[in-house]
Amino acid sequence: MKIKDLRIVILLLLGVMLFAAPAQAQSAANSGSFHPQELLRNALQWVDDLGAIAPIAFMLIYIVATVAFLPGSVLTLGAGVVFGILKGSIYVFFGATIGATLAFLVGRYLARGWISKKIAGNQKFKAIDQAVGEEGLKIVLLTRLSPIFPFNLLNYGLGVTGVSLKDYVLGSVGMIPGTIMYVYIGSLAGSIATIGGETQLDANPIAQWAIRIIGFVATVAVTLYVTKIARKALDESIDTIDGGEKQV
Repeated sequence: MKIKDLRIVILLLLGVMLFAAPAQAQSAANSGSFHPQELLRNALQWVDDLGAIAPIAFMLIYIVATVAFLPGSVLTLGAGVVFGILKGSIYVFFGATIGATLAFLVGRYLARGWISKKIAGNQKFKAIDQAVGEEGLKIVLLTRLSPIFPFNLLNYGLGVTGVSLKDYVLGSVGMIPGTIMYVYIGSLAGSIATIGGETQLDANPIAQWAIRIIGFVATVAVTLYVTKIARKALDESIDTIDGGEKQV
């Protein structure tokens, strides 16, 4: 397939997705229910039938799902079925990183101004925000390793902190261990229809405990680390305020 032809196909796919979305939403509204997992499983089945352009379509869907707060775990597990462990992990990582970055930018430019106005007069909050921004890479890395922090919510939440875009993107490497583990679990399913079932992790106790241990260590580390820098920022803020009062 030529590059020009590939571009045309991609544009057509995007057009179909954009026009199909309202129809699906209307259908869900009429039926009184919305099942995102089923929707994503159908999308995975569609991707599986696309052939050469399947990776591009998959990453585009992952990006949209991330920004739209849809459960990325279904797509991550499904990547193992459709693409295998290595390719699936790569496609998930790029799709998740781009989607998370877009969500971060939405949070920053649509919400950060409002948040900044709210905390403008509070020196303590301002100091903590600045401290978190200075240590952004470590914090993002640790929160990505920890499953206790919801992926989609964290994308928007970090956007209203002082974390730089560069540190945010670099910190995305923290998603790699969990991504590989879930893609591996998905590869064992053998069928897209079984993706998202509650028994998948139970059937792989080693993978289950590996995820739990990595997540627990990261959760403890990020909690202690954030507490430490927040306390330091508060102490510096209080010293600054006290110093100013003495001068007055």
